[in-house]
Amino acid sequence: MSDLSVPIGKLMLKNPIMPASGTFGAELTLLLDINRLGALVPKSVTVSARDGNPSPRVCETSASMINSIGIQSKGIDDYVTHQLPAYRKFSPPLIASISGETIDEFETLAARLDAQPDVAALELNISCPNLRANGQAFGMSAEATAQLVRTVRAVTDKTVIVKLTPNVTRIQDIAQAAEHAGADALTVANTFLAMAIDSETRKPRIGNLMGGLSGAAVKPLVVRLIYQVHQATRLPIIGSGGVMNGQDAIEMILAGASAVQVGTANFIQPNAMTTIIDDIDDYLNRHQIEHLTDLIGQVDLS
Repeated sequence: MSDLSVPIGKLMLKNPIMPASGTFGAELTLLLDINRLGALVPKSVTVSARDGNPSPRVCETSASMINSIGIQSKGIDDYVTHQLPAYRKFSPPLIASISGETIDEFETLAARLDAQPDVAALELNISCPNLRANGQAFGMSAEATAQLVRTVRAVTDKTVIVKLTPNVTRIQDIAQAAEHAGADALTVANTFLAMAIDSETRKPRIGNLMGGLSGAAVKPLVVRLIYQVHQATRLPIIGSGGVMNGQDAIEMILAGASAVQVGTANFIQPNAMTTIIDDIDDYLNRHQIEHLTDLIGQVDLS
């Protein structure tokens, strides 16, 4: 058996596979061995309770899906009191995804979770709208990204992972801003802004008009983004978007990802993540690669 362990900031994951935020909950213990995962990433938490977006929130498209959940959350108090304890019995490190509408909210969440020993790292969802920038997502501005990361970095010593949005012209600029501001790792990337219309009713198929595109259709786009970010920064990258099997995960690792998040595949096959772990191990054994880290960024450009 090959060595699948990978470092992400201060964390050493036993393997590179983890769920994407919003696609995983403690209830999956009935369907797969959660202790086999490299890390756990529950749904994003906000400062106050949020109802999320109007329905319909999800629709299927060709080889993909669009969702507009709207970061439905019970708030940080419930998260700390009820949700975190539900993961305490599992061995993989917990990465808390946090989302705010202002930098102050991110600071509040980071400070609160810094005091929680059950939380190993923070993933900053910078795709959410910045209310102080006319609703533009934090992650669409290098300056806003840097300011947010610096603020969070000042209140926590935990590993800080910045989840980048793909809806920008040059993702490398945002990645470098996050790195220079003190981020420990990057998640590449969040969902792609998309829209679908019912041709019979002529109405949008998503209640919020637009949503995030995920699933197999976006994987080649994410592989490209990972490669570009890997060339622009030294930070470890967590690839996210369109991973449906082990081959998809290997592609992302070859492009430069150290770890991989699995999202939409969990809805189709609840044990997808453990299957992907087995597929990666099989790949390394077949190619006589002893350590997974030897594969990171090793796409052959000759």
